[in-house]
Parts: sequence; C-alpha cells; structure tokens
Amino acid sequence: MARPEEKAQAMLNKWVRMRDESDPTSTLSRSLASRQKRPHLASQCEHRADAEKYRSQIIREISDKVAKIQNEGLGEHAIRDLNDGINKLLREKYHWNRRIRELGGKDYNKEERRAMANAEAEMTGDGTSAAADDLQGLSLKGSGGYRYFGAAKNLPGVRELFARHAAKLTKRKRGDVYKYITPDYYGLRDEEDGVLLELESDLAKEGQKKLKECRDRHQAEQDDVEIKRDQSQTNELYATDESDGDSDDNALENGIDAHVAIPSQEVVAQVLLQKKKEALLSRFA
Repeated sequence: MARPEEKAQAMLNKWVRMRDESDPTSTLSRSLASRQKRPHLASQCEHRADAEKYRSQIIREISDKVAKIQNEGLGEHAIRDLNDGINKLLREKYHWNRRIRELGGKDYNKEERRAMANAEAEMTGDGTSAAADDLQGLSLKGSGGYRYFGAAKNLPGVRELFARHAAKLTKRKRGDVYKYITPDYYGLRDEEDGVLLELESDLAKEGQKKLKECRDRHQAEQDDVEIKRDQSQTNELYATDESDGDSDDNALENGIDAHVAIPSQEVVAQVLLQKKKEALLSRFA
C-alpha cells in the first residue's frame, strides 16, 4: 500500500511545482527568476519588472567595478580591463533603460542626462564637479564617448587627453569677446582728435579742384565743337549756293527742271549772325 501512496504523493508534488512555476507571483517562480541568467539582448525581455531587475543588477556591477578601480596599485593592465568592463556595462545599461521605456516604464536615460547636465553646471574652476570629492567614480568624457574612471584617469596618455579637454573648456566664448569691444572698434571716436577731419578736408579740397578743372576742360571742348559746327554749316551753305547756280544754268540750258535746296531759317539766321560778328571784328581790329 505504501508504494502507490508514494507514487501519488510524487505526482501531486510535480503538479504543485508546475503550478507554482507557471504563476509569476509565486515564491518559487520568483526564486527561479532571481537565479535566471540576464539575457544578452534587452529586446528578449518581455516583462518590465524583469527589465528593472536586470538594470539594478547592472548598476550594482558598475558600482563594484568603480569601487575596485579606485585602487591605483592594481597595475595598468588590470585598471584598463576594469575601465573597459565599466564602459561595456554602461552601454548595456543604456539598452536596458531604453527597453524599460518601451515596456511603459520610466525614461531613465532622460533622467541620467538631466543629472549629468546639472553636474556639469556645478563645475568648478579646476574642471571638477563639486560632487567629485564625494563620488570618486565620477567619469570624464574622452574621445568617441569612452569614459575613464578612478585610477584610469592617471594612465599614460590619458592626462594629455584631459589637458586638451580642459583647454577647450577655458577657451573664451562669444560673450567674453563682446565684453572687450569698445566704441573705438566701430570707429565712433575717430573724429575726436581732429586728425581725421583735417585729412578729410584736404582730400575734399583736392577733389573739388580736380572737379573744377575737369568741368572747365569739358566746357572748352564743347565750345570748340560748336564753333567747328557753325563753320561747317556756313561752308556747306556757300557750297550749296554755288552748286545751285551751276545747276540752274545747266537746267536752263538742257530744259530740265532741277531741284533747288532751300536753306532753313535757322541756317540763314546763323549765317547772318556770323557775318555781323566778322564785320564787327574787322571794324574794331
């Protein structure tokens, strides 16, 4: 009789275990989940509570490694390995934060960026944060997003990187440049000493003199052109009169009507005026 009862008891135990494993709120399922290995990809996690748990695990691992890397007696290779592991965990934490956000949780990445911005706003003159003394694991940005912690800041080649970074921080900004700009930069005080006004007056007089000479020369050229035009018109008038007389004689001889060019009133008036000028000049000469 004991044998069938033991079998039945065993079957009952198996059923109870299967029921507890299928229920995520049971103590057995929670203990199994705690012993479960963290997925390699955050996208494989389907429950927000599990994602929060894995994020907490990563934070604990980062804290442990940051505490270890403060020891400068570990050696260069061990410090570099710890620093690489911390950077790897930081990248993994970023993916888990994003997965938690996708599952409807808090946006931890946004909160961490805000906290980092507040820490940078509290930067002191020597380039360190006010909370750096309390949290020695505070990192400094290197190249390509790689970060250095603890004793890794004193490794060969890292100090030069931080020196260049500090030089960029101490570079003058646009507002600092504007502080030293005076009205002299815009030329607002150039006329106070009187030197510029004197030079401008000399140049203005020289320009006016050149302009007057150019105007007089242009006027003389215009007068010469008018005189030559009047003379040419007078000569054309005399030549026209002579040619008209010859053509009339030829026309009368040949019995053909010829076209006679009659001068206009303006031409006649100009010729008469020219003759009067010549008469007056010959009288008073």
